[in-house]
Amino acid sequence: MTNQQLHSTDRYQQLRHGFIANLVVAASVAAYGSVLGLLAAQKGLTWYQLLVMNLSVFAGSAQFVMVEMWLPPLPILEITLAVLVINMRYMLIGASLNPLFQGKSLRHKFLFMHLVADENWAITMARYHQGTASTWFLLGGGLCVQTAWCGGTMIGHRLGAIIQNPEQYGLDFAFVAVFTALVFSFWEGKKDILPWLVAAIVALISESMLPGKWYIVCGGISGALIAAFIKNSEGKPNESA
Repeated sequence: MTNQQLHSTDRYQQLRHGFIANLVVAASVAAYGSVLGLLAAQKGLTWYQLLVMNLSVFAGSAQFVMVEMWLPPLPILEITLAVLVINMRYMLIGASLNPLFQGKSLRHKFLFMHLVADENWAITMARYHQGTASTWFLLGGGLCVQTAWCGGTMIGHRLGAIIQNPEQYGLDFAFVAVFTALVFSFWEGKKDILPWLVAAIVALISESMLPGKWYIVCGGISGALIAAFIKNSEGKPNESA
C-alpha cells in the first residue's frame, strides 16, 4: 500500500483512519499545550503570534524554549539556532519514515513531513509494520495532533491572560517543570551521561560569559557534537596495529 498510488477514496480513508488513531493521544497533547499557552500569555505573546508559532514550528519542546526566550528585543538568531538544535531529532524521525515516502515527490515529502510529531510518528510506524499505513495516514494523525495542540495552547493562553499573578499558583515554575520532564524523557542510559554533562558545563560557562540566551544554543550544540562523536566511535571497527 505504501508504494502504490492511492485513489482519492483510499486517501480519504487513510486520512480519516490516521486522525481517529491519534485521538487516543489528543487529550494529553491538548493538556500539554495548555501549559505552553499559559506561559506564552505571561510572556506577552498575542494569541495570533502563538497560533502562527503553532502552525509554522509545531514542535512542543522547541516552542517552550522559544517562549522562554521571548524577551524584547527578540533574539531572532538565538531563537532560530536553539530551535534547530532541539529539533535535530527530526532528522532521525525523517530517516525512519523513508520507506513510507519512497517514490513520493519532494513537494509531497515537504508538505506531509511538516505535520510529523512524536505522537503521530510513533502510531504511524506501528501501523506501517503491520502493513496498514501510508503517508495519508501520517497526515491524518498530524492533523489530529495539531488540532489538539492548537486548541490546548489557545485555551491556556486565554487562562493565562485572565490570571494576573501566576506566582500565587506556582505557575511561574511551569516552564522549569515541563522542560525538566522533557529532558528526562530523552534519557537513554549511561551513554547519555557524557553528552549531558558536557552540555551542562558548556551552558553554565556560556551563561556567565555571553549575553541573552546563547547558553542554550552553546550547550545544545556541544552536547549534540559529543553524542555524535561517541556514536561514530562506537560504529568504527577495531583496527589492528
